[in-house]
Amino acid sequence: MSHIEPIARLVKAFASLPGIGEKTATRLALHILNARDEFVEEFAQSLKDVKTKVRLCRECMGFSPEERCNVCADPARDGSTICVVADYRDMLAIEEGGVFRGRYHILHGLLAPLKGVGPEDIRIGELLKRVDSGSVKEVIIATPVDTEGEATALYLKKVLKERGVKVTRIAVGVPVGGYIEYMDPSTLGRAIEGRQEV
Repeated sequence: MSHIEPIARLVKAFASLPGIGEKTATRLALHILNARDEFVEEFAQSLKDVKTKVRLCRECMGFSPEERCNVCADPARDGSTICVVADYRDMLAIEEGGVFRGRYHILHGLLAPLKGVGPEDIRIGELLKRVDSGSVKEVIIATPVDTEGEATALYLKKVLKERGVKVTRIAVGVPVGGYIEYMDPSTLGRAIEGRQEV
């Protein structure tokens, strides 16, 4: 059975979101249809606000209602250390850990030559301007450990080393609470290569 036109449009809109299939999209559309008018108005307004009131931070390329985000504007953060991440969710995950007290740079993507994504398609130029300002001493590369993440890390290492800044990569390997016998060979290999003196 097909939906009537307004419901079908809403189902299609929800289904276009990442991770939302047809059944979930239908459930969400019907929830909206049955919700109170106040909820629907607030929901619609929040969608508008996120597009009109949120912009990229002029320093880290994160999301902010102001020119500078809370992290970049915080004088207690170490501006000489920048952690480079692929997207905003990665920054949020690191922040949840509460350990890193430097600043961030969000690339909004990864290098993917086979897909036609080069350095000019992500926010590498803005990172290089920050490094060229002279206040950055260390750049921590925290891209994923997959083909695109590694390609991005190698490219960043090359262009940053040319600028004389210290470049480090986050450690990868056996997770806390993980069992060696269940690890894949690649993860175990990286854990052994990245070993530290104790």
